[in-house]
Amino acid sequence: MIILGLILLLVGYFAKITLLYYLGGLLVIIGVVLLILGAIGRPVGGRKAWF
Repeated sequence: MIILGLILLLVGYFAKITLLYYLGGLLVIIGVVLLILGAIGRPVGGRKAWF
């Protein structure tokens, strides 16, 4: 999710498409939050691990 967010962020920035820019930023933030929650051992969505 973080990588997809970064890709959308870059495409939106260089193509001057604000919707992609904001959507990419949102995905990066959500991805980082989920990464932190998973790293501290808190279950996300009822699962402890996503394989």
